[in-house]
Amino acid sequence: MRVAGVQHDIVWEDPAANFARLAPRVGTAAAGGARLVVLTEMFSTGFSMAVDRVAEPVDGPSTRFLVDQAAEHGVWVCGSLPERPEGQTLPHNQLVLASPDGAVHRYAKIHPFTYAREQEHYRAGAEHVTVDVDGVRVTLFVCYDLRFADEFWACAHDTDCYVVVANWPEPRREHWRTLLRARAIENQAYLVGVNRVGRGGKLEYVGDSSIIDPNGETLAEATGSEAVISAEVDPAHVAEVRARFPFLADRR
Repeated sequence: MRVAGVQHDIVWEDPAANFARLAPRVGTAAAGGARLVVLTEMFSTGFSMAVDRVAEPVDGPSTRFLVDQAAEHGVWVCGSLPERPEGQTLPHNQLVLASPDGAVHRYAKIHPFTYAREQEHYRAGAEHVTVDVDGVRVTLFVCYDLRFADEFWACAHDTDCYVVVANWPEPRREHWRTLLRARAIENQAYLVGVNRVGRGGKLEYVGDSSIIDPNGETLAEATGSEAVISAEVDPAHVAEVRARFPFLADRR
């Protein structure tokens, strides 16, 4: 299966503007053969703590954008957004995955970024989410989750490919780059990390999006500017690597 990551800038707190910018990029990725198209964390608003302005109800405009793009192009599309379930005071930083047939899967970010006081504005999730995407077992994570290896370990045996969407700022770019490779290597799985570029919330972002294979080899990457990256993800290769080097069995 071909996976594409859309590394993009974000118009601050303006979903409509971001939908207009991103629709052609999703189309480009789909035209290039991608079956799964990955946008960034908070793809429609930027990493805003102003939840009174940006939070959406379940199946709000940002989710509808993902669903409509998936249906239009016949592909899977995902990105995170601020979504408040009915009756809940705080929204989730919710990674929404839309399928071509209209089904929607949701992963709520387990680790809010306390350094930016995200936990005061967004409610933490509690459950891992793994979805069969055209025969590839895809497990979803958001940004700061990347620092917590135990979350990835817990899903490893049932995962062929991790997806991590992010707004990871430039000052800690080497942490992002290093941890992506570490999570791929230690879990012997593909990892698709998609980060934004540009400036938002007084922070600079340089992307460094990449697709990494189960041996830690970089298959595709982009830095600094908007781009669409893609690579093939093969669950048979994951199984072969794990059979040749059965490291997962030695975890305690």
